[in-house]
Amino acid sequence: MKVFSLDDVKFDRDGLVPVVVQDSGTGEVLMAAWANREALELTVERGEMVFWSRSRREIWHKGLTSGNRMKLMELRADCDGDTLLALVTPAGPACHTGAVSCFFRRLPQVGPEADADAGTFPGRLFRYLESRAGDSPEESYTARLLASGRSRVAQKVGEEGVETALALATGDAEGFRYEAADLLYHLEVACISAGVPFQSVLLELKSRHKPDATS
Repeated sequence: MKVFSLDDVKFDRDGLVPVVVQDSGTGEVLMAAWANREALELTVERGEMVFWSRSRREIWHKGLTSGNRMKLMELRADCDGDTLLALVTPAGPACHTGAVSCFFRRLPQVGPEADADAGTFPGRLFRYLESRAGDSPEESYTARLLASGRSRVAQKVGEEGVETALALATGDAEGFRYEAADLLYHLEVACISAGVPFQSVLLELKSRHKPDATS
């Protein structure tokens, strides 16, 4: 991937550039805001998202008062340099309404309901499972499974793997879909049990992928 500097950013006539913020762990688009040169410099310096508030006409350190800060993982520029993409790890909801993402409304005339963002679900599920790990085993299957120990978690991964393989071998497409979902869930629980972040598994998978010449 090519690199850029803040000198390459093309600010508009008001000295601003739009910044799209994406959760680096789940892939969800969290929000969009504006930044000037100072805000970008502070973002890089502090390692957290800092914007320019057009309504208040001042620098805005996201989450400074609410605690919902956004740790900067990577900052990218588009091909023209006039829009930025910030990959972050959020400490809480991005939206002032309390929603995880500001983009929680959809136009009903376009696309199947709740299907388009399925690709971000594994990351969102892992974050949710982490939050359930400390719950009462009587109230949460995830907590109960984790409390039963690594051997039991490993056994469940093995069972679901075999059932997924059997569904594939017998040509049971519906059964494969169901069992594969069970396998993915138990793999994520296994990550928690092993103390291995799910994202690190994805990074290992990514490291094995040979990028093309344009990357």
